[in-house]
Amino acid sequence: MLELFPHGFEEVVSQNGVELVGYTDAAGEEHFMHEFSGARSSEVELGWEDRWRAFHKPIRIGPLWVGPPWERPPADSVPVVIDPGRAFGTGSHATTRLCLEHLLDLAGESRSLLDVGCGSGVLAIAAVALGFDPVLAIDSDPAAVEATLTNAEGNGAAIDVALADATAEKLPLADITVANISIESVLALGPRLRSPLVVTAGYLVSERPSLPAYDLASRRELEGWAADLHVRRTS
Repeated sequence: MLELFPHGFEEVVSQNGVELVGYTDAAGEEHFMHEFSGARSSEVELGWEDRWRAFHKPIRIGPLWVGPPWERPPADSVPVVIDPGRAFGTGSHATTRLCLEHLLDLAGESRSLLDVGCGSGVLAIAAVALGFDPVLAIDSDPAAVEATLTNAEGNGAAIDVALADATAEKLPLADITVANISIESVLALGPRLRSPLVVTAGYLVSERPSLPAYDLASRRELEGWAADLHVRRTS
């Protein structure tokens, strides 16, 4: 759908299932009809190109406010402004919120932090705002690295961002590692972790990853998702 409709498409849920809607011009409409049998077309109201913004709402977690650039943060908040771009969200997903709650618990001391699978950079930028230093961020997707760099600059956050495969390359040393990724990636990452404290997320409540050389210290749950804090065993 992105290849056919680079200007925008959406999923519309109804009683009959999910309908895919692509936004295009007359030439794109002709191509759409050729590609999909049974398709139909209709005129849309003005401003359709901005409708996607309605899906990106700001969130408030303690002092942190995380939201897109077209929203205004409260005066009493610590703002983290994230442009969702084409591929990454603004941080409203449950696992991101759970990771932010863990970071709030761990803030207050001078600690370094590594964000594995940084995506839009929301966790790394929030870590800087909470006083973690230095903050490093890595991702295997060049678009994620670019998004994190852009968002970090927009927030005035000093973050060392790099393109790297965390499951294949040596991880940088840090006091805390946070990895909001898939359960498969968490398990692959486990033997490579070196930080005293690790926050993992990106999986369901029913999934409980066990990390070699680590004990589970605490778990947070929200909307069927989970985020765990692991402490490295000293002996």
